[in-house]
Amino acid sequence: MRRALDRLYDGCAALAACFMVGLLVAVLLSVIGRQLHFNIPGIDAYAGYLMAGAGFLALAHTLKRGEHIRVTLLIGRLQGTSQRAMELWALFAASLLALLAAFYSVRLAWQSYSFHDISTANDATPLWIPQLSMALGTAVLAIAFLDELVLEARGKRLPAMPEEATRNE
Repeated sequence: MRRALDRLYDGCAALAACFMVGLLVAVLLSVIGRQLHFNIPGIDAYAGYLMAGAGFLALAHTLKRGEHIRVTLLIGRLQGTSQRAMELWALFAASLLALLAAFYSVRLAWQSYSFHDISTANDATPLWIPQLSMALGTAVLAIAFLDELVLEARGKRLPAMPEEATRNE
């Protein structure tokens, strides 16, 4: 099960990277088009879709690598069972919020599909297509938070340390 979950997180991260490359191509085409006086209809909208998709698809992988911002002011001062209880509570609350976000993201994409909702930009893209990346990203984030919650409850959660040293800015 662990390998399948890790492959899911890595697969979404790889898809996010592909979206980032697509975003680069879209922005470059837009810039070149302005310089050479040609227009690709909807290129700005597609760049926005790709940017949003990249962000949502990378959420779970970022969480599992310990790269999300954590406010440890309170939990860092606790010790032992109170610290563990606070970790469990925080992961439970985050799991609930992630499940809500996933539910409503999937619902939004489904409603856009059902109502044949299209973009108001000049590309007239069916909105459920770019919304799929948001739905997938939030669903995988919810799975990742539930994964962290179960690992913490079983006492097998290792605090993920980012590869880069902590820094103050």
